[in-house]
Amino acid sequence: MGGFEVRAIRPDERTAVDALHEREWGGPYVVAHDTRHDLRTLPTLVAVDGAGAVAGALTYHADEDGLEVVSLVAAVPGGGGGTALLTAATATAVAMGLTRVWLITSNDNLRALRFYQRRGMRLVGVDRGAIDRARLLKPEIPLVGDDGIPLHDELILEWRPDAGR
Repeated sequence: MGGFEVRAIRPDERTAVDALHEREWGGPYVVAHDTRHDLRTLPTLVAVDGAGAVAGALTYHADEDGLEVVSLVAAVPGGGGGTALLTAATATAVAMGLTRVWLITSNDNLRALRFYQRRGMRLVGVDRGAIDRARLLKPEIPLVGDDGIPLHDELILEWRPDAGR
């Protein structure tokens, strides 16, 4: 795993980040907890490798409930960019005085569940049928996801500083 500079996105990096979102979600829109998000309008952190290439991106929304990671994508999974971004998001939340970092993932995303739990996040809830409802806002969401698992539910994970990391 290489070292990354993690910082706010610069205008000249938008095309690279948009390409990552296109690859992962079919475009700039994701639906989470019954809300359609335009990733281009959210605060965005990028992980940049030593050559200056965008190695990953994380978008978030912060309010009194904490910092919600809306999307996290690495150019090369397993290369360390996602970890660097999640660490930076946690530091951002702490600097803002927030006591919770949270996100959702789909019930089929076993790789993400492993990733987040290994980094101190805890599974705190299931929104049964959330992805079925999300298809009303984004009909291209498939019926079946990774490993042939039917897509129906959102899993809610969170990190709190008092829970350890």
